[in-house]
This record gives sequence, structure tokens and C-alpha cells, in this order.
Amino acid sequence: MRRMAALLRRATSIPRPDVGLSAWPQSAFSPAWTPAPPFTCSPVRYLAAKQGKPPAGKGKKKSNPKKTTSDKQEVEIKQRMTVSELAQAMNKDIDHVYEALLNTEVDIDELEPDAHMEEKWIKEVVKRSGMKYKYARLVEVKVRENKDVKRQPPADPAALVSRPPVVTIMGHVDHGKTTLLDSLRKTQVAAMEAGGITQHIGAFLVQLPSGEKITFLDTPGHAAFTAMRARGALVTDIVILVVAADDGVMNQTIESIQHAKKAKVPIILAVNKCDKPQAEPKRVKEQLLAHDIVCEEYGGDVQAIHVSALKGDNLIELAEATVTLAEVLELKADPAGLVEGTVVESRTDKGKGPVTTAIIQRGTIRRGSTLVAGKTWAKVRFLFDENDRLLDKAGPSSAVQIVGWKELPSAGEEIQEVESEQRAREVVEWREYAEEQERLQDERQAVEAKQREHQESYRREREGLAHLSWRQRKNALYRANKHRAAQRPSERSGDDEQLAVPLIIKGDVDGSVEAILNILESYDAHHQCQMDIVHFGVGDITENDVNMAETFSGTIYGFNVEANKPIQQMAAKKSVPVKLHKIIYKLVDDLKEELSSKLPPSMQENVIGEASVLATFAVTVGKKKIPVAGCRVQKGLLDKKMKFRLTRGRDVLWEGSLTAMKHHKDDVQSVKTGMECGLFLDEDVEIQTGDEIVCYQETEVQQKISWDPGF
Repeated sequence: MRRMAALLRRATSIPRPDVGLSAWPQSAFSPAWTPAPPFTCSPVRYLAAKQGKPPAGKGKKKSNPKKTTSDKQEVEIKQRMTVSELAQAMNKDIDHVYEALLNTEVDIDELEPDAHMEEKWIKEVVKRSGMKYKYARLVEVKVRENKDVKRQPPADPAALVSRPPVVTIMGHVDHGKTTLLDSLRKTQVAAMEAGGITQHIGAFLVQLPSGEKITFLDTPGHAAFTAMRARGALVTDIVILVVAADDGVMNQTIESIQHAKKAKVPIILAVNKCDKPQAEPKRVKEQLLAHDIVCEEYGGDVQAIHVSALKGDNLIELAEATVTLAEVLELKADPAGLVEGTVVESRTDKGKGPVTTAIIQRGTIRRGSTLVAGKTWAKVRFLFDENDRLLDKAGPSSAVQIVGWKELPSAGEEIQEVESEQRAREVVEWREYAEEQERLQDERQAVEAKQREHQESYRREREGLAHLSWRQRKNALYRANKHRAAQRPSERSGDDEQLAVPLIIKGDVDGSVEAILNILESYDAHHQCQMDIVHFGVGDITENDVNMAETFSGTIYGFNVEANKPIQQMAAKKSVPVKLHKIIYKLVDDLKEELSSKLPPSMQENVIGEASVLATFAVTVGKKKIPVAGCRVQKGLLDKKMKFRLTRGRDVLWEGSLTAMKHHKDDVQSVKTGMECGLFLDEDVEIQTGDEIVCYQETEVQQKISWDPGF
């Protein structure tokens, strides 16, 4: 108001620029000024906005558009829904339904969770919740037609022909399984095996001097290859159990017996190394009695042949016993019709691509056949025998290498022949769909189990509040949640991150990778160091493996594979460790060392000397009295540089360093056993006669991982 008055005064006293000087009286400019008549001006509105409609394009106020009906959440409703069913359909809490029914005719305090609601109140709750309703309808689910290939019916007995037996050599490591086969087929496979042990299944055909043929499978005896031994037993007709006469029954011997019994396969016992002076074949047979392997000389039905694989003793007798047993079993198969077989081993070859070693069990495989195994298929381009000789076809009981797979099938998969490539694609597509549905079903069951657990927890939480009204229950839950939030632990800092070793595993064949993964599954030291398998596969180390290892800061472990020079240079440039091994237990030992290297070192205490306090006295240094312990060294020596501990009984009174050590009146660095000395502690501690002083040294010791893979 003051400002307005001042403005009005100025307006009446100052000439307006739009009014001429002639309009003013002359007295206004004379020295003897007299007040002029009051100036009349049009009224002015200050700080007032212009009324009316704003011009187009200016001053438009943005308004939030209302949520359309189509954007609202839909709730499927039905007649006679309960309160809990409606809450579940809305994905809300039961109390939300009670709140939506406030200020309605419904008596909320009398409405129980399992009470049925009228249709109009169901709709009202949905509307008040900002949702829209629709009536639930029954939906007919179309079941996808099963496109999987079906097994063939049993062949006509008249079409069956005799086939060679499939014999698996099993037993403990270094008991002479591969050497036995070497002598049978006059090769030197054992000399080529890394470390002298078989590390994958070898399948090949052996023709005896008498003309009979036997297909042999040589399974690994090492503890790491349990799954491969089991696979060998499941595709075989006869098991030859090799036990060293000088070593007896071992762990893998027992495991091989269990695999044979599970597959219901007859056993022939080959007691090897009988040429050694310390050989005890009788002891081996007696040990096997405890595992239900009863030899013929003890009244059983198991043939026992004493052999020497190295010298070739009694190998013909072993082969004849195998052929005789095969004749008793009357092994026959249908060479016509679609092919059926089993993948024994699979690998990736540089020139051939995915290659599988398979045992043909029915039909005759030919070049051009269309096969399905697992979730992949093949148009057979080439067939090879165990000596890489090209074949045109192979009948039942043959061990063949198949080239032409689109992807690498897993070892143990069943091979089935189909009519065309289109049919093969249909089968693979169906199997992928079935696996996806099974995975979704497992996930659905896991979600439902979690929901049931949550609902059960929710029910237990409200059991104690059942006697309260919903308003009282709401308040009680609010107080409980508020208290729970106040007690929430603080988030962990980045310093508490778990130690981890990311791994990339590459192997020469699928069975080797499977064996390594089985070993890693036994890892039980995650509390010390986390072990993460980032990737695994078959084949040599590739650029993708190095890039993946760099991304995850991991280590590449290769088993019987190669890394060419450019890959090694690339890995070195990116600081990616690449560790190649040809013996599986050395790979595991290397991995254990790497895991141990990640652990922080522990402090180990080494006692150097011990002394007992004989007397105590004080020495004045300046104006301060310092307690001195008069001691005699009982064991070892006391070194001033080391740490010391003062104990009384079982109690530790002091730990620290010495400020001085004197022998008589001389300062000394160390005192040996039997000598007396005076010790000046770095703290004022009450020392008594009879106390013990220990001199010790602390050293860092590298911890070792507690994981024990069993070999």
C-alpha cells in the first residue's frame, strides 16, 4: 500500500509525457508554486492477471490422461467365489478385499476367508481396486501330437541270425585289461595310453584264429570313469572281469561287479599276472566269494581262467571260454530293418567333425542312412572301423565310427534309424519340445512348492491373530512388519565377497568330459572357495574359450586336447591360464593346487624356547621403575627379535616383545638352554615367581583345500 501511494504521488506531481506544456498553468513553473488541481487518471490494476481465454498455443495446462479401461488389470471371476479365492485371483492380500468392502452393507467382521460372496460384491471389490472383471471360461488345451520315433516290435525269430558277442573288459586300474586286449589283437594300445591307463572306451572287433569274432569294449579302470564303466556294462553281452593275482580285489573291481549285476550280464573271471612270484589266484577267488562271484571249483557258474596278458599265457583258453558262453546264450539279431544301436563314445574330429563310436544292435547301417540320437540327427557320410578303414556297411555287434552328425550326441544315447531327413527333424523338434515342457513342469512345481511354503507361513502367522477383527489384525501386522524392518541386517560390503575359481573344461571325447564333471560334482569345499563351471565341451581350445575365460576371469583346463600357438599367444596376452593334461588325476591335482592358492594363508606358531620365572625385581630408569623377570631358559633359546608370551597356568597374561634382554649386566641378543637372564617387557605386567615365558615365531602357511575327490 505504501508503494502504491508513493506511485500515485509521483503520478500527480510529474508532468505526463503525452500532455503538452501549454496544458499546464504558468504558475506551475513560477518560483511561487501553488498546488495545482488534483490530476485525474484512469484506474490501474497492479499484479492482476488478465481474465478470459488464453490465446491459442499459449498457457495450455497439461493434464494427465485417465487410465483407459483396456489398461486395467483383468480379474477372472466366477459365481460363489470365497474371499481368499477372490484375493488370489486379484493377486492381493485377503485384507485388501476387506478394505475394498468398507462403507458397504457387508459386515466385514463376520466375513471369514472361506465365506462365499455374492456376485455384486465380487464385482464391487474388483471395481474399487481399479481393475476390471471378466467371467472365467473353460479353455480346451490342445495336446501336441507325439512325433517321437517308436521302437520296432520284436523281430521274427525266423529272420534272426547269429551275431558276435559284445564283451566288455572291466576291472581295477593297472590290473592288465588293455594289455590283455593288446595280446589278443597284437597291438600296442597300452604303450600309447597316457600314464599307462585307459581313459576312454575303446571298441573294436577281434577275429580269433578259429574264425570266431568278438567285439571288445575296453573300459577305464580309474575311479574317475564310473559312468563309462556303467555304460560299457549296459551295451554288452559278457563281462570279462580282470583281477591281478598279486593285488587282489580292489575298489574298481567291486564297482565293476556291481555294474555287471545291475545289467544282468554273465561274468568270466580272468585272473591276470599269474606269472609273478607273489601271485595268489586262490586268494583272489576267495575274496570274490564275499561279492557273490562263485567260481566253478567252488560250486558256482563263473569260469575262472588263469592268464598272463604280458606273456600271452592261456589267452586262447580265455577266448574259447568267451565263445562257449556266447553259444550258450544263443546271441542273435535281425540284420534287416531299421538300425538300432548305442553311442559308446563321441568326440569332435578336426577333419571329420562330430564323430561317434557306436555298437550296432539291430539292422545294418550303411552310408546314407538317416539316424537320430538324443536331440541331434545324422546323415551318415562315412563309416570307419577301429583302424580307420572305410566301411560301406556294418551289421549287428559291430563297433563303428559314424561321421555326419549335425551336432555331437552324448555318450550313452540310443541310436535309431528313420525314413527321411524330414522325419529326423520332426523327431528332434519333438524331443526338444518335450524336454522344454519337462523343464517348465519342474519350474512350475518349484514355484508351486514355494507358494505353498509362503501360504503355510502366512497361515501360521495369522493363526495367533484369528480372534482379532480385521482392523485389529491389520494394526498388529503393521507393528510386526515395522519391528522386523528395524531389525533388518545391514548389507554386506564388497570386502566379504566369496572366493571363486571359474572353470572352462574341454576334453577329447564326451566320456572324458563326463568323467571330469562327475569328479567336480563331488566338490564339497564351497565354504572355502567357490568353484564355478562356466563352460564345458568337446574339442581343442578355441578363441571363444579364451574370450569366455577372460570375461569370467577363469582358467581353461584341457584333457587330451591341444591349443595351437596362436591360441596360446592370445591366452598369454589376455592373461588367461591354459592348463593341458593327458592324465586325469594330474588334472585334478592341478585344480586342487589352484583352489588352495586362492585361500588366504594361515599363521602357524613355532615355539623356539621356554623359560621359567625364578625371581622378580624392579629397575629404576630415570624416574620410572620397570619390572624385570629373572628367568632361566628350560628349553630351546630365547631370541630378542621374536615374540614372547607370559602365561600363568592356562591363562595368557601378556603377549608382545622385549625392550631389553640382559645376561648379568650385559645386553644380549639371545640366551640358550640353562642360562639365566633378565627380561624387560614392553608393557607394565605383574610378574610372579613360577610364571612361564614362551618365545615363539609366527610364519605364514598356505592353506590346502579340504576337497577329497577320492583318489
